[in-house]
Amino acid sequence: MAEQHGAPEQAAAGKSHGGLGGNYKVIVYEMENFQGKRCELSAECPNLTDSLLEKVGSIQVESGPWLAFERRAFRGEQFVLEKGDYPRWDAWSNSHHSDSLLSLRPLHIDGPDHKLHLFESPAFGGRKMEIVDDDVPSLWAHGFQDRVASIRAVNGTWVGYEFPGYRGRQYVFERGEYRHWNEWDANQPQLQSVRRIRDQKWHKRGCFLSS
Repeated sequence: MAEQHGAPEQAAAGKSHGGLGGNYKVIVYEMENFQGKRCELSAECPNLTDSLLEKVGSIQVESGPWLAFERRAFRGEQFVLEKGDYPRWDAWSNSHHSDSLLSLRPLHIDGPDHKLHLFESPAFGGRKMEIVDDDVPSLWAHGFQDRVASIRAVNGTWVGYEFPGYRGRQYVFERGEYRHWNEWDANQPQLQSVRRIRDQKWHKRGCFLSS
């Protein structure tokens, strides 16, 4: 954990939600490198700049994970924040579209098992790829092209990326069905890598491709 610098002023925001507040803690700083005014959060915050901070310059996640958003009210580009330090905006965003981060919420993990079904066409049509307890840095390497038009997150919580190697815009898939790419706020059905959001003690198994 990096040493904290800057003004001692601190704002507390959020309250324990669903009995999980003690399991989630993030410190958000107004300036880069953990300096300036800061606030500690243990629950969702739909507007970080509403009397808390003028902007977000750096973040320390003490326990999580969290899901941050480019705009207020949990809208816009998504950023997954796992335990660790984020000294400036490009540490949490590798798409470089925007340096804005205005809202965030805890990202709940429903269990250790992970299973994801990717489909080539909307409404779960076309070729299918099943991923079971694994991270896949390149869908191409498994014979599945970059067109992913619908998804079933059968178990666990996942994050998909626009490009191979976990690069580009991020899309979070909590357990449920996504019949069309606009349901995960994508402009096109392009997804080229996926990984699990998980506890480090959980292990891999494998992935399978079917037509």
